[in-house]
Amino acid sequence: MAYTEAQKKASIKYISEKTDDIRLRVPKGLKEKYRMEAEKRGTSMTQFIISAVDEKIEREDASNE
Repeated sequence: MAYTEAQKKASIKYISEKTDDIRLRVPKGLKEKYRMEAEKRGTSMTQFIISAVDEKIEREDASNE
């Protein structure tokens, strides 16, 4: 089944309303390292990075209490 123009518009609308975009630049080679680590854990690179940031925030919040 083909991807329709209506589906495309709905996807664009959802993304613009429900998500924020964060651009991350890293030194050459780190992207592949992060991708491989995420793959080892059975997750996407995006989710791997989000989890790492959340974990750091929680750890620092706990140590400040």
